[in-house]
Amino acid sequence: MDLSLTRRGFALGGLAALAAPAFADLGDKSVRFILPNATGSGVDAITRAAQPALAKAFGMPIVVDNQPGAGGIVGVQALTRAAPDGLTLGVVSNNVVIFPSVYRSLPFDLSTDITPIAVIGTTPMVLVVNAKVPANNAKELIALLKARPGQVNYGSGGNGTILHLATEMFLDEAGVKAVHVPYKGVGPMVTDLIGGQIQFATAALPSVQQHLKSGALKAIGVPSAKRSPAAPEIPTFAEQGLPNYIVDAWFAVVGPKKLGPAEVKKAHDAVVAAFADPAVKDTMAKQGNVIDIGSSEQAQQYFRSELAKYATLVKKAGIELQ
Repeated sequence: MDLSLTRRGFALGGLAALAAPAFADLGDKSVRFILPNATGSGVDAITRAAQPALAKAFGMPIVVDNQPGAGGIVGVQALTRAAPDGLTLGVVSNNVVIFPSVYRSLPFDLSTDITPIAVIGTTPMVLVVNAKVPANNAKELIALLKARPGQVNYGSGGNGTILHLATEMFLDEAGVKAVHVPYKGVGPMVTDLIGGQIQFATAALPSVQQHLKSGALKAIGVPSAKRSPAAPEIPTFAEQGLPNYIVDAWFAVVGPKKLGPAEVKKAHDAVVAAFADPAVKDTMAKQGNVIDIGSSEQAQQYFRSELAKYATLVKKAGIELQ
């Protein structure tokens, strides 16, 4: 499968008190969480912050298994091939519901090959630039891009990811162009962004907070309806003249296909308990994440509605199916 994309071809290239430990009858086994993201991503930061509480709630060790590649397709495919025993789960983002609108062929069918368990909540995104880029707000960045059409590079964690789509939505809304440079994960992208190999990118706030504080990166704006409590100094793009540039990043726990109702309930209860842990709640708040866990049935409905939503967004941006 050819996973390369172009600018017009997709140059876009969900609380309860602590529950009794789940799976306590499974002895010395562990629960593996596949993350279709590299270390340093927003999903990685969220999962690792909750890892001790997840281990307590599940009643067994939690193994975080990062499997990045092809924008997340590699990790999702690995999850779909796992046994439906409740011992292999995944933490995913919007990326999974974007894939079907971007690629003609995928090694899985999202509507049948994964089992949504819990939409945990949302995480803020932020458009950031290298510290040396002569732009401090949306107006100045747009002016720079207009003055240098097609000469400024922006990065993403991979073709077809929510971070890729979010930046393309910004470019389309602002009426400007830039060159997309996809990476095999957010970590390498941020490294090159700090080093100046690329000039700007959209990222999950937790993945770049330390670099904003150090001054290695500058924040241009957040593509959300209101400012993030974790970084109230960063204005929204709506405040800066782009009222239609609003896109949220969410994260969810899913399982492989044919995961039984009992396993879904055990996993859901454990996730709810873990994210109700005071230490986890404090970390989530500092990262700017909004935790709002619904039922597993609501998660399944949400995935269906998001598939339709992103199909519309991709078409609106004039993206051609690859």
